Amino acid sequence: MSSTAGLSADVIVVGAGAAGAAAAFHLAARGRRVLLLEAQAMPRPKPCGGGMAASVQRWFPFDLIPAVDQVIEQVRFTWCLEDAVTAVLPGDSPFWIVRRSRLDAYLTDQAVAAGAELEDGSAVETIERDGLHWRVVSGGTVYSSRGLVLADGSNSRFSVPLGLGPARPRFAAAVSVEVEAEVHEPSTARFEFGLVRHGFCWAFPRQGGYSIGVGTFIGREAADADAVLAQVLPSLGLSPQAGERCLSPLRVWDRHHPLHVPGAVVVGDAASLCDPFLAEGLRPALLSGVRAAEAMDHFLSGEDAALQGYSATMRAEWGESMAWGRRIAQVFYRLPKVGYQLGIKRPTAPQRIAQILSGEMGYGDIAQRVIKRLMFQRG
Repeated sequence: MSSTAGLSADVIVVGAGAAGAAAAFHLAARGRRVLLLEAQAMPRPKPCGGGMAASVQRWFPFDLIPAVDQVIEQVRFTWCLEDAVTAVLPGDSPFWIVRRSRLDAYLTDQAVAAGAELEDGSAVETIERDGLHWRVVSGGTVYSSRGLVLADGSNSRFSVPLGLGPARPRFAAAVSVEVEAEVHEPSTARFEFGLVRHGFCWAFPRQGGYSIGVGTFIGREAADADAVLAQVLPSLGLSPQAGERCLSPLRVWDRHHPLHVPGAVVVGDAASLCDPFLAEGLRPALLSGVRAAEAMDHFLSGEDAALQGYSATMRAEWGESMAWGRRIAQVFYRLPKVGYQLGIKRPTAPQRIAQILSGEMGYGDIAQRVIKRLMFQRG
């Protein structure tokens, strides 16, 4: 295919998911010329549980509520669908459920309204460094920019070749299910730990149905999702065969790695930011988009160390907590029954998890006590 000349921009953002659209908005709002490239036509579906802390609102000057399907007020944990523990979320910082097709499109629309240019339905083919600029070919058109924000998701083709994030990303095996149904407890999110070896199942209510997932976080063997769902779905009053099922690997956090190279940063799932214990991905995606935009804006103003500062900021604001979350996950998912009894069923534990999900607390605040408890009380 022959290439034709395209737009020259300050920044090219590859991927219009939550992280990419957030970065594009904040850069455009700062007066930067932004080109947002998306492989699929917007809006497009994306497998995702869709849970995020309402505290993400503080990163945006516009109201996110139009993109929210459901407000979660409490979280219920079970072991083999029994032995339930319920935690009420902080009233001033609930958990939101969104549909990614809706959220991503909403954020993208805000970016365009701020001045970003969207080219969707055209996959990026190559990304190359050309002197002090980036040369990006998409749909046979060549685009050029000083800055690059890579936001092409868990299945990123470019992060490893460009040296952004881990050289060998670690994936959790996950199956997502969307079910259209009547929802009986619309303000309750569910986490089931006993049915999934080395992982858990989640069921989030949304408008007109549920977003359900089955994830395995230790080892490479995927859970028998159909067997798990055959038990979980009836517990929600649904048929064991209900729902559209999709394999959706989660690229989880796995040690500290640089998230920048000269002139470029990586954000969201492509940066391997997903929580390795509770699979939270949207809050770190949005956080990374915001922080990347701030750093890229400073870089374009001549601050050469700004992108290195982005890596340092994400390590401090997210990675330090995830380092502890990874340790908790390694112990918990190898000893899940002990973990449930000593970690989830302790009087203060559900509230602590609720605070982590709401963004009020990090794993480092509880990790040492939890790990010691699990390691020394196995019997």
